[in-house]
Amino acid sequence: MTTKLVHSFILSFVFLTSNSQDIPLYIGTYTSGNSEGIYKMTFNTKTGVLHDLQLAVKAENPSFLAFSPKKNYLYAVGEGQTSAVMAFKMKPDGYLQHINTENSEGKGPCHISINQEGNLAVVSNYGGGTVSFLPINTNGALSEASQVFNHNTETEKAHAHSAKFFKNDIYVADLGRNALYQYQLKDTKYQLKSDSLIETTGNPGPRHFEITKDGQFIYIINEYGGSITSIKKIGNGFKMIDYDSTLDPDFKGKNKCADIHLSHDERFLYGSNRGENTIAVFKRDTKTGEIDKIQSISVHGDWPRNFTLDPTGNFLLVANKLSENIAVYSIDKNSGQLTFLHDVKVPTPVCLLF
Repeated sequence: MTTKLVHSFILSFVFLTSNSQDIPLYIGTYTSGNSEGIYKMTFNTKTGVLHDLQLAVKAENPSFLAFSPKKNYLYAVGEGQTSAVMAFKMKPDGYLQHINTENSEGKGPCHISINQEGNLAVVSNYGGGTVSFLPINTNGALSEASQVFNHNTETEKAHAHSAKFFKNDIYVADLGRNALYQYQLKDTKYQLKSDSLIETTGNPGPRHFEITKDGQFIYIINEYGGSITSIKKIGNGFKMIDYDSTLDPDFKGKNKCADIHLSHDERFLYGSNRGENTIAVFKRDTKTGEIDKIQSISVHGDWPRNFTLDPTGNFLLVANKLSENIAVYSIDKNSGQLTFLHDVKVPTPVCLLF
C-alpha cells in the first residue's frame, strides 16, 4: 500500500470514528423573537463540539420537550394562546413531523413528562395551576386529557411547574402552593396521596426536582429561595434532611433558580441560577443524601433556564435564554466540577434534550 493510500485510510478512519460519536440535540425555544420552533444540532460526545443548527419543525413556543421511551416520538408543550401539547414523529433524517395537538387543560403549560410505557403524558400548567394526564396512542398521537387535577384553592393560587413519574407514583412541584404533591395509581386512575410531602416555611417556590434511581431521595430546586431542599423517604412519608443555598455568600442581586440534575452516578448535583447566572455544583453523600457545595461557575450567558448532561455524563450543556446561546462544559467525573469549553449562538433556547 502506498504512503498516499495509507494516509487516506487513516483520515477516513478518524473521520468515521469521530462521526460515530455524533448524536442529535433537540432545543425547545420561545418563538416571540427570532426562533421558529424546535431546533436540532449535532453534538460530538468525544470532543464536546456542538454544531450544525437546523430547524427541526415549526411550532409556537415549544418551551419544554420530552421523548417517548424508544425516542421514536417527541412531545412538547406550547406556551401560546391555545395552551397546546404537541406530538411529533421522529423522521429518519432527524427532523420532526407533526402528528397532532391537544389542549393542556390549563394556561401556560411549562413542563411535560412521559411514563416508561410511553402511553401517558403528564403536563404541568403554570398559569392555570392544573396538572393534566393525556393518554398516548400506539401511533404516538395524544388523546384528550383523561384526568385534570386543579391545585388552586379559594385562598391560594397554584403554579404547577414540573412533574415526574416514578414507578406507580407521580410527583408534582407546585411553585405557587410551595408544595411537592404525590399522586398514586389506583387501578387505572391516579389519586392524590399527599398535597405536601414536607412542611415548607416562607416562600421558597419549588420549581424542578430530581429523584434518585432508588426513589429514596428527592432534591428540589427553589426558584425564589435560591436553594435546594433535600428530602428522604421515611416509611410511607418523607422528611427534610438538608437545605442548601445555591448562591455565593457575597451575591446581593436578584436571582431565580431554574433547573436541577443529578450526575449519572448520583455523586454530584447541579443547579442553575438565573440572575447570578451560574451553575452551582454540589457533592452528594450517596448514603445520607446530604449535599455540600463545591463549585459555582459562570454560565457564560444570561438566564440559564435549562441545562442537561449528555448521555456519556462527560459534558454539561446550558441553555441561556436571554443571551441566546448554549454553553458547553466538560465534567470531571472524579470531582464533579465543570470546565467551560465553548458556546454557540441559538435563538432563545429554553430546553435541551438528548
